[in-house]
Amino acid sequence: MKLSLNICITCMAAALLVFAGPAQSAEQYNGKKITLRLASPSPTGSNMVRGYEKFVELVKEKSNGKVRVKLFANALLGSDRATMEAVQRGTLDMASCSSPNMASFAREYMVFDLPYVTSPAHQKQLYAALDSGELGKRFDAVASGIGLKTIMYSEYGYRNFASTKKPLNSLEDLKGLKVRTTDSPIEVAVASALGMQPSPIAWGETYTALQQGTVDGEGNNWEHMVNAKHIEVLKYAVDSQHNYSMHILMMNKKIFDSLPAPVQDILMEAGREALQWQREITIEHEARAEKAMLDAGMVIHRLSDEEREAFKQATRKVWDQFANELDKDLLQLVLDTQK
Repeated sequence: MKLSLNICITCMAAALLVFAGPAQSAEQYNGKKITLRLASPSPTGSNMVRGYEKFVELVKEKSNGKVRVKLFANALLGSDRATMEAVQRGTLDMASCSSPNMASFAREYMVFDLPYVTSPAHQKQLYAALDSGELGKRFDAVASGIGLKTIMYSEYGYRNFASTKKPLNSLEDLKGLKVRTTDSPIEVAVASALGMQPSPIAWGETYTALQQGTVDGEGNNWEHMVNAKHIEVLKYAVDSQHNYSMHILMMNKKIFDSLPAPVQDILMEAGREALQWQREITIEHEARAEKAMLDAGMVIHRLSDEEREAFKQATRKVWDQFANELDKDLLQLVLDTQK
């Protein structure tokens, strides 16, 4: 009888572990304490940094305090490109890099830079494809090929053009504008297609460049402009929504692979949960940022359907320009989400 009871207890325990799945991985890790460093160029209070703060909190909670992530925001450890290079070298554990700047590491990421390749109306389909579809699997392989492990596709949002010196009420108003871009070849080409003068500048140097007149404007989401205090010098904007960006949290693959399996599960699960939470708060953040811009006296021109179509047509040649450099299968996977 005693033997049977022990067997039943053992079976019940095993069943609980099976049904609990990865969510119980934190309780299963009883190894030594681990500390990881995470760098983000984004300002404190932004939707991305809040998402990473949630990630840090969840990792600590799921590991019962045995795994800690130290977050360095505000470009404290350098720009996203510089910190991602450090992650590749293994001198930094994790870093967040914008999808346009990820094109410097693997050209496959350029597919997200195409103007109007995605739209806000189809975000849920894009999320599903990245989180659990073939699109996400393909990019996992891309990341692995450059020594990285994808942890989460943090929501950044749609970029809009803004200016320090003149209203942006039409395509004509963009011509001649000296605009800050990332290093993405496509982003540079989009600016040129619209008649602007592109100037790739590191994010941490953008405020000074706007203030000193090195550039007259930028393409960014509302919240980033607000949190970085760019609205102190920016005066006009247009809701062009010409490009969707993410900030992709990556980890050095060798370091990730060297961690105990329960710790790997903790990091991935915390990333999934933090991502869902971060996406939910982004809508609120963007609305609050837009209000802050208007309160600061900025003038925002809202494109009509006809005007937006004109922007799309003016930038369509960029698709042709990079047709031979893009992974056609990846592009099709992205386009499949826009139906």
